[in-house]
Amino acid sequence: MKLSTLTQFICLILLCMNSTTGKATGSVNISYTITFPEAQAHYADVEMNITGLQQKTLILKMPVWTPGSYLVREYSKNVESFTAEVKGKAVAAEKIRKNAWRINTENVSAVKVRYRVYSFELSVRTSFIDAAHAFLSNAGIFIYPDGMLHHPSTIHIVPYKGWTKVSTSLDKVNGDPFTLYSPDYDILFDSPIEVGNQDVFGFKVGNTEYEVAMCGAGNYDKDKLTRDMPKIIEHEAAIYGENPNKRYVFIVHNTSRGGGGLEHLSSTVLGASRENYATERGYQGFLSLVAHEHFHLWNVKRLRPIVLGPFDYDNENYTTDLWIAEGFTAYYQDIIIRRTNLYPVENYLGVLAADINYVANQPGNKIQTLAEASYDAWIKYYRPNENSPNTNISYYNKGSIMALMFDLEIINDTKGKYSLDDVMHYMYHTYYKTLKRGYTDKEFKQGVEKFAGKNLDEFYRKYVYGLEDIDFDKYLGYAGYHLTDEFAGTNEPSLGIVTQTPNGRIFVSTVMRNSSAWVDGINVGDEIVAVDSAKVTDVNAILNGKKVGDKINISVLRDGLPLTLPVTLLKRTQVKYKIDSVERPSEQQMLVRKKWLSIQ
Repeated sequence: MKLSTLTQFICLILLCMNSTTGKATGSVNISYTITFPEAQAHYADVEMNITGLQQKTLILKMPVWTPGSYLVREYSKNVESFTAEVKGKAVAAEKIRKNAWRINTENVSAVKVRYRVYSFELSVRTSFIDAAHAFLSNAGIFIYPDGMLHHPSTIHIVPYKGWTKVSTSLDKVNGDPFTLYSPDYDILFDSPIEVGNQDVFGFKVGNTEYEVAMCGAGNYDKDKLTRDMPKIIEHEAAIYGENPNKRYVFIVHNTSRGGGGLEHLSSTVLGASRENYATERGYQGFLSLVAHEHFHLWNVKRLRPIVLGPFDYDNENYTTDLWIAEGFTAYYQDIIIRRTNLYPVENYLGVLAADINYVANQPGNKIQTLAEASYDAWIKYYRPNENSPNTNISYYNKGSIMALMFDLEIINDTKGKYSLDDVMHYMYHTYYKTLKRGYTDKEFKQGVEKFAGKNLDEFYRKYVYGLEDIDFDKYLGYAGYHLTDEFAGTNEPSLGIVTQTPNGRIFVSTVMRNSSAWVDGINVGDEIVAVDSAKVTDVNAILNGKKVGDKINISVLRDGLPLTLPVTLLKRTQVKYKIDSVERPSEQQMLVRKKWLSIQ
């Protein structure tokens, strides 16, 4: 649409007007210099230079959370020694809220700010610095000017002694790996930086260059990874019909008991156990993590719930659709490994059975809906306590099962013409590529219905917004499978507790809802010392020789004081499913099975 001459003139005047909150950004230049003079003490020193200012007041902020990890982490708690200066002279920097500082910039065009960030939490979402390396999770490192989220910046890194490499998806300036450029703060906060002496190797898939930065020693096989990781990437890109990145970086932290991952627009950070690559289970687990986080470059980072971008970095960003964003990705992480033949069919069915068992055995599945689990991630999923199994359900596991159900339903009803892949492809191209926005709850449902060829109101009522039991056999039956409960027909008692045994002492860490322990008052924190006056040294032996209905006396120490509790043993209610083939699958069932599991 063309603008009239008068309208153009008015717009020009508005753009040139000064702002009192830091929104006049046209000629502003922002740069950072990061040094590590005390890397051994886990500090990054940050110098921020801002020039071209025109406003009377400058407010600087640090995000309170990082996209992809739905918890307010209060990154500003790690900031210290915050100072500001103008023309070499100190000026007041008033802290006006937990994550914001205000500087008077009337008649001031340039400000230099210095601060330190303590970084000693090694995870995929927090920064970690020691003498060996620095991992910068940028939402917790870089303070930004309020109103200038869309402004570019440059970052110059001065490495600690002996550090020679930088791994990040940010662009280099003039080919200098220690000078980086970010077009805006959404990109900067979504582009973690690894500095040190990481083992770097790579490969190319289609037109996309991939870098793998292995941080820390591990028994990984680079040749094997460069052979298998591209298979995963090719299958994922085929679903969406394109790979939107020209370059992508895997940052992998190898530790004694690593795990987890966090997706980014053009990179990901993975936690891995350094000695697990050599076992089949460990290696397949790592590939599954690779598949999960890489799949996010489409699902979440581009195809996303509408509220997940543009981001509010000061507050929680609520959505009821994390079961799609994370659950569907959890489904694809394993079905993709199966499609590459890196999982045999039986391995994949075992992984799927584990998901089903988790959901079926979690008491919280009867309390919290999938939509509620998504919405309350900020206060529940990332802040679990001893009662969480009784009140919560994971939108990862149950969301993955929803994806499975949609996939099998679509394949069955269309006789193999369509699958969930077609839904994801359609949603990506419709909302991200064409409409250039996220989807609403209603729009995603309509996308599934388009390929399922049916109204899904009842499905959503039961399983997304409701608490009804899932008819697993119905959906698995489309592919000629059914569940077998290995506990069926047994009549064994259970206390319904989870314990921890520090120094050989037995402490209750969880009491499952409606179990024997729940009903008769065993508490989390109780130390079990005896049963029927006999000292207990092995928690697994407590119920030896006992049957359902027996009454036992459990002696505990509660807050250091002795207490004896009479307990009536109830029947174990847990299931242990495995997935078996029906005896004689029909032609239709085999059609669905072959399509679903990529069986030739």
